[in-house]
Amino acid sequence: MSGDSDLAGLLDVLSDEYARSILAATSVRPMSAKQIAEECDMSGPTVYRRVERLREHDLVEEQTRVRVGGNDYNTYAATLSEFSLQLDEGSFEATLEAAPPPEFPGQHEDDAADRFTKMWEHL
Repeated sequence: MSGDSDLAGLLDVLSDEYARSILAATSVRPMSAKQIAEECDMSGPTVYRRVERLREHDLVEEQTRVRVGGNDYNTYAATLSEFSLQLDEGSFEATLEAAPPPEFPGQHEDDAADRFTKMWEHL
């Protein structure tokens, strides 16, 4: 990660309880803003503000779901799997590791053996 301002912004986002709730919920399955609001017990505007901040730091991925006949909507999935902070010789170094986001609805679903293998590889 480059720069103290990048690190400060990231730490600011991760210190926010609402942002952490969104990350936790969307790490299980992709969710729409409405689903996040219901799951995390927060208002729609709060969800959108936090999701935007998470997107600025590449901590969530957005995908537009197209419905036949209109009413398209976005779903969000967490991409953060690990965050570490190291202090070495007077400077901080932050490391982010991204995991493949949960499958968005409608994506190809592997059989149970393939899903188990993928889960095992990411442990």
